[in-house]
Amino acid sequence: MTERVDQGAARARTDQRADQQARKERVALISIFISLSMACLKLVAGIVSGSLAVMSEAGNNFGDVVTTVLTYYAIRVSHKPADAEHQYGHGKVEALTALIETGFLFALAAFILIEAVRRFFSGDVDVEASPLVFAVLIGSICVDSWRWRALSKVARETGSEALAADALNFSSDMIASSLAIVGLLAADFGYPQGDALAALGVAGFIGFAGFNIGRRTVDALTDAAPKGLAEKVTRVAAAAPGVIAVDSVRLRPAGTEVLGDLEIAVARTLSQENVATIKARVAEAIRDAHPEVSLTVAVRPVALDSETILERVLLIAAKRLAPVHHVTAQEIGDRVSISFDIELDGRMSLGAAHKIASRLEADIQRELGSDVEVDSHIEPLEPRQLPGEDVDAAARVAIANTLARAAKAKGAPHEIHNVRARRTPAGLIVNYHCRVDPALSVDETHEIVDAVEREARVAYPEITRIVSHAEPIRQESAKASHAAGA
Repeated sequence: MTERVDQGAARARTDQRADQQARKERVALISIFISLSMACLKLVAGIVSGSLAVMSEAGNNFGDVVTTVLTYYAIRVSHKPADAEHQYGHGKVEALTALIETGFLFALAAFILIEAVRRFFSGDVDVEASPLVFAVLIGSICVDSWRWRALSKVARETGSEALAADALNFSSDMIASSLAIVGLLAADFGYPQGDALAALGVAGFIGFAGFNIGRRTVDALTDAAPKGLAEKVTRVAAAAPGVIAVDSVRLRPAGTEVLGDLEIAVARTLSQENVATIKARVAEAIRDAHPEVSLTVAVRPVALDSETILERVLLIAAKRLAPVHHVTAQEIGDRVSISFDIELDGRMSLGAAHKIASRLEADIQRELGSDVEVDSHIEPLEPRQLPGEDVDAAARVAIANTLARAAKAKGAPHEIHNVRARRTPAGLIVNYHCRVDPALSVDETHEIVDAVEREARVAYPEITRIVSHAEPIRQESAKASHAAGA
């Protein structure tokens, strides 16, 4: 069920990216056509009027055609999936295109600035404004206003750096066209240098647009993290169950995505399955809150103050792949004494087994302190599956009766049943089930079944292992026992 949900979410994200890509390409194509049309109209109006400001606007629009074509190309390339040479995808292509646009805008602004200064001081200015020129400029302002709003919306929703650069450029075009109109009006009212001054204003706004585009582009190319996003991601991760702390967050923009890595601290006593679940929850929570963010989650195990000595010993043994049991911790005055059983291959030499046990003891002392007593008891571990065969029915019944008599003599456990006895190369192994009072503790239950097992071993010395499975006594049996006692 969970896998189907994850697959559905992945398909939904893929469909959303495809839809965003189609919108970006469509808006870029429309922008190319409009830029080319406006550039041609402004060039004709500039030649007719002789206005530098208008011709500057025409040059700006021709530049828009080139940069918008680059934007369209960048959008198509940036959508390509990661490959062997571009393992983080092609998202930086959009930023590279925006950088080219920045350079073009600065060059255009410098050319207009030089020509405007030359015209202003030469006095050789002949500007004739006509209704057609004013109509072209006013129409340009309306079109640029629409393009600015449309591109800004799509850039914001898709995270496209190239479209955002185009939108910023068109916002400056509106102001530049307005200045060109002011220059024409000034020339029409007998102040021809007004056109040169308007051209200076156009150059200034083109340069301003280039500066803003360049600043954003440099941030993208130098992997500047989106402002405030790291703090938001940290808050989401810290709120996930099982996360003790968020150690670090590193983010970098990559086209429409934000990539990075996150390190969280978790309790070192958790199992690998639990740690994997916490990592998945953190990644899912971040993806839900910020769909554009894709993170690699790493974990750092930490020791908690609430860890018990038993948990710490078992954790150290698990790291050593050493099965231990019967861990006992004693307080001897101001010192602690730890003892445990360690199971090792029964065929192993005592020298090799002692080295393993000693290394484990040393690890425990390093963890708990050098003044802690640590003693281990080595038990043989059967490393292979033993061949076995059932004893005959008479022998099995005899063993079952021995267990039942011992239980009756002790007063517990009750209902000895499901007795099985098998002969193996390691000796006779007996399994049986019994019932005990569910109110008894595990320690008390263990003592009861141990007493029965000792009696069985005395009667059958060939028994090497008895496995007793204690179950809670059934209600009707408990009532019968109480009635008999009464």
